[in-house]
Amino acid sequence: MPNAIVTGATGILGREIVSALGKDPKQWQTVYALSRSQKDTYPSNVQHDHIDLTQDAKGMADQLKGIKAEYVFFAAYLQKDSEQENWDVNGSMLKNFLDALEITGASKELKRVILTTGAKQYGVHLGPPKEPMEESDPWLEGPGRPPNFYYHQQRILAESAKKGSWDWVVTYPNDVVGVAKGNFMNLATSLGLYAAISKELDGNLVFPGSEDFYSMFDCFTSSRLHAQFNLWAAIEPQCSNQAFNVTNGDAESWQNMWPKLASRFRCHIPRNQFKVGVGKDPGSVMELAEAPPIADVAAQIGLENNVRRGKVVAKIDLTKWSKRADVENAWEKLRDQHGLDKDAFPKATWPFLTFVLGRDYNIMISMSKARKLGWTGYVDTWDALSECFDELEQEKILPSTK
Repeated sequence: MPNAIVTGATGILGREIVSALGKDPKQWQTVYALSRSQKDTYPSNVQHDHIDLTQDAKGMADQLKGIKAEYVFFAAYLQKDSEQENWDVNGSMLKNFLDALEITGASKELKRVILTTGAKQYGVHLGPPKEPMEESDPWLEGPGRPPNFYYHQQRILAESAKKGSWDWVVTYPNDVVGVAKGNFMNLATSLGLYAAISKELDGNLVFPGSEDFYSMFDCFTSSRLHAQFNLWAAIEPQCSNQAFNVTNGDAESWQNMWPKLASRFRCHIPRNQFKVGVGKDPGSVMELAEAPPIADVAAQIGLENNVRRGKVVAKIDLTKWSKRADVENAWEKLRDQHGLDKDAFPKATWPFLTFVLGRDYNIMISMSKARKLGWTGYVDTWDALSECFDELEQEKILPSTK
C-alpha cells in the first residue's frame, strides 16, 4: 500500500484531501498531514507533522526526516499583497519543498505529485475569459499581463519532475465551496454570515452583487469533490503530466440559488431587489484589466475588436456594509445568543464575496478533458453549499437555522 504526503493539510482543500485519504486505510497505508498546526482529529492511518513551508530547502529537509511517500498532494498556498509577492513566495514554497525531498532522499520513492492551483489560470480575476475555459487555452503572459504564480509553480513542477523519476498532475478548481477549521476566508462563511445578519436586521435578503451576474452562470468546486478527484488522478495512468479543470459538473446561477439561500435562512427577497433605494448601502464599481483575458485569443476566434472590459459591480459594497453600526450590533447579538466564534465576522472575507458576486461575465469551465479519461464525479452546488452551512452551524460559526 502506498503512502501519501499532504501539504496545506488544514486548508480548505488540503483538509478534505487528508480526510479522503484517511477514510481509505486499505488503499493508503500512512498519510503525512503537513501543516503549521493540527486542527482536526485524524484516523489511525493519518500522522500530523509540523512544517514551515516558508523555510529554505535545508530547513524543510530537517523537518521531513523519516517522511517518505509515493504520492504528494501539494495544496499549500500563501496569499500576499501583490501578484509579484504571490509569484515569489508560492513559487519558493513549492521549489524548496521538492528540493527538500531530494535532500532527504524521499524523492526516490515518489511516483506522482499532484499540485492544486485554480481558475486564476484563465485570468478569471482580470475580466471576461474565453468560454468555456479549457485546459489547452493559452497562458496569459507577456506585456501588460500581471505575474501569475500558477504558471511559475507549474514550470517548477515540470522541471523538477524531469530531473526525478516521477510525474505530475495539476488541478484547476474554481470558487471553492468548503470549510476549514479556524479559516474564515471562504465563500460559505461570508455568504452565511451575510444571510444570517440580514435576517436579524429586517429579514430582507438583497443580492449584493451585479444585476447582470445574478442571471449569468458560474462553475463552483466542492472541496470534497476536489479531494475525490485528487485521489482518482493520483493513480490514474492517463493523468500523467496533465492539468485538469475540477468543478462540480453543473453550471449554477444566483437567480437559482439565491431563493434557496433565502429559504434556508428564513429571509425574504424584495420583489424588485435591484431597484434604486433597495438596500441601505451605496454600491461600488471596480473596472478590471483593460484587455480582458479573451482579448488574447479574440483575433483567432473571430472577435477582434469585439471584446469588452470586465467590471465588478456591487449593489451593496459588503466591506462598507460590514462596518455599519447596526450590522455590527446584529452580529454581536447573534454571537452572544448562539455562542458563536468571536472571530467569524471580523475575519470574514467581504472583499472576496463582493468580487465573486459582482463580476459581470460568465464563468463557464469545461470538464470534458477529465470526463474523456473516465472521471464521473459530480455534486450539486447548492447541496454542497448547504452541507457547508450545516458544518458551519455545528462549528458555531453560523447560528442554527433549525
